Amino acid sequence: MNTAVVLMAYGSPDRLEDVPAYYADIRGGRPITPERLHDLVERYRRLGIEDSNPLNEITEATRAAVERELELPVFTGMRHWQPRIAEAAERALAGGAGTIVGLVLAPHYSGMSIERYREQLVDAVAGRAEIRFVERWGAEPGFVDLLASRIGGRRGVHVVFTAHSLPARILEAGDPYRDELLETSRLVAERAGVAEWTFAFQSESPTGEPWLGPDILDHLNELAATDVRDVLLCPVGFVADHLEIRWDLDVEAVDRARELGIRLERIELPNADPAFVSVLAGLVRLAAAVPSPV
Repeated sequence: MNTAVVLMAYGSPDRLEDVPAYYADIRGGRPITPERLHDLVERYRRLGIEDSNPLNEITEATRAAVERELELPVFTGMRHWQPRIAEAAERALAGGAGTIVGLVLAPHYSGMSIERYREQLVDAVAGRAEIRFVERWGAEPGFVDLLASRIGGRRGVHVVFTAHSLPARILEAGDPYRDELLETSRLVAERAGVAEWTFAFQSESPTGEPWLGPDILDHLNELAATDVRDVLLCPVGFVADHLEIRWDLDVEAVDRARELGIRLERIELPNADPAFVSVLAGLVRLAAAVPSPV
């Protein structure tokens, strides 16, 4: 039975002119103020995204590398942009796939994130193939080792692990998202020999309800108040350079750290690193029982 992979990601606008449509898709028809939209467009403009988006190029490079390593067809499916998850599923089915492995480029499970990808894939396949879905992989040894290697043997630095925040109400439903993030952080810290570390969330959306905290900018204030002056950011909840990394950390967090007299760096994200590609390929093999190449 033929196997194919649908590699899923949140999606990102291809060009500056796509930003309004992209955020309209994310918000599902809920209105966005002109001021907020202008701010978002300006962020992309300041990051140099005019006619092409480096994140989409990274995603394609990752897809192609996973396909080469597995020697299986791999299709990219985006939750909020093109190509859609449904389009990727149709391409896999058209190629004769009887088994489809669904893998999201996000390591930690939440009903508000990973489960939405699963639902879209299941709806798209509509029983026409077997789905083997990878729910979580934040504790995968290869992923932990990769992040730990990016921290390296730095001494005297305080490591702050970060991830995208979600509405705090997920905790009332017993959602494992925060616990999984803290477990990955603990494993990476142990593997890297980090003695001083904390965790903070980032990229909260202005929805008017409480979100998981502490926020990274507030946390930097707290660290400065305890005389921490050397901080390394390790975004365990992200695997590629996108707006939440390049703006929220590389611009806003850097600016806040400068104001506070903190020397701030962040690790290089996995992106399409061969070691990361090997991790993803291993997850697919485990899910689909695909033998490793001889």
